Amino acid sequence: MGSKLELVKYQNFWCRSFRLKDVIHYQKHFIAQDTDIFIASLPKTGTTWLKSLLFTIINRFNPDHQPLNKNSPLLNHNPHELVYFLDHGIYGGKPPLPSPQQLQQLPSPRLLQTHVPYASFPKSIKTSSCKIVYIARNPLDTLVSQWHWHLKLIKNWVGDLDEFQPPSIEDFFKEFCLGRFPSGPYFDHVTEFFKQSLQQPNKVMFLKYEDLKGDHVVSHVKKMAEFVGFPFSDHEEDEGVINDIIELCSFNNLKELEINKTGMMRKLIDNKNFFRKGEVGDWANHLTPSMVEEINILMQEKFGDIGLSFQV
Repeated sequence: MGSKLELVKYQNFWCRSFRLKDVIHYQKHFIAQDTDIFIASLPKTGTTWLKSLLFTIINRFNPDHQPLNKNSPLLNHNPHELVYFLDHGIYGGKPPLPSPQQLQQLPSPRLLQTHVPYASFPKSIKTSSCKIVYIARNPLDTLVSQWHWHLKLIKNWVGDLDEFQPPSIEDFFKEFCLGRFPSGPYFDHVTEFFKQSLQQPNKVMFLKYEDLKGDHVVSHVKKMAEFVGFPFSDHEEDEGVINDIIELCSFNNLKELEINKTGMMRKLIDNKNFFRKGEVGDWANHLTPSMVEEINILMQEKFGDIGLSFQV
């Protein structure tokens, strides 16, 4: 496998070898501020969607952004350009990304994102009064979305597929169950943040991707806004602002924007690759009954004692 796809284990989680230096730099040097808001997640669990929602919620009073009208930055920028990625972005990134020094000068609240598990967070995040919003997705859909993403990276980074055989869903399934994928293992990552949300409910909010896709999305968006300190007023609710934000940030709306059809993320990957299906239950089109049973057994083993479950 090419070097860009090679995985190394670091502090009990897996990382692409060429990203390890960036992760260590981020751990050692990042200084959190009490007003910071962090989006934490595993890859392919709703990060792009959560970035768009929180960016719009936090900036809805910002006259320079005007996120709910024709001047919304979301109409001309992929959400990953608007919310900086720490461990795979700022630390190890190149212009136009700000440097770690410039990051300290960004206005408050800084909205930032990371895939690193909680145990490996920089100490300053753990000890500050910042807010962490974690989004988790059921393991079956996470697995399938990760597989599709991995195939796209192979095409981008390896090039000639005749020289490298992409992993089958069966092979990728085995690796996923072993936890061998970037930022994995899945069950350890999710469990850590769920436990932190119970131990520190004022610091860590645990969201499920499936809840944001369900009938109660408005109530979850309201709770999220309150949690990060930007609650909706009664007047905003009456004016339909919450629904406007949900519609602006919806998967279908973002997917159809020109920037997300033709743009490219830092010359690394096409923006359109961040928008595949966004459905709950797409795993049924890819996984065999025996695979589903194995994941269900793992869910019971890993989540049963802590009271966590997912709609699958």
